[in-house]
Amino acid sequence: MFDALKSFLNDLAGPRPDDEDAMDERLATAALLVHTIAVDGDVSPGERDQLRRALTAAYGLTRAETDHLIDEARRRDQEAVDLYGYTSVLKRTLDHEGRERVIEMMWEIVFADGGVHEFEDNIVWRVAELLGVSSRDRIRLRKRIEGRLANS
Repeated sequence: MFDALKSFLNDLAGPRPDDEDAMDERLATAALLVHTIAVDGDVSPGERDQLRRALTAAYGLTRAETDHLIDEARRRDQEAVDLYGYTSVLKRTLDHEGRERVIEMMWEIVFADGGVHEFEDNIVWRVAELLGVSSRDRIRLRKRIEGRLANS
């Protein structure tokens, strides 16, 4: 009886943000990117556009699918207490190259508004650490994005 009640209450509450089984790679990545654009307290139109482009390109989504993913990621980010729920999913499901691609996407989001806020730099550093991406690789990826922007 107790197990049935517990199951019923869990079903009513829906998936928790830290419930790894309820979150796939796309949602974990989107939540990290949503968190990244909001961490400095100012979400620019350039950041929103880059978020949409990054997710669409990375996962081959339609505009509607991308919008749905972003909406769900925002909801999850508002409920999250830390980044571990997201990074643990990515660390478990992605190889090293895939985890580096997440960091690269984060840098693309950070530079979308033309500058790097210290909170943005810090979030990329923390996520890279949690994903097992070395400081050297994190900086290399940052320089790659800076170079790409300088040449465009």
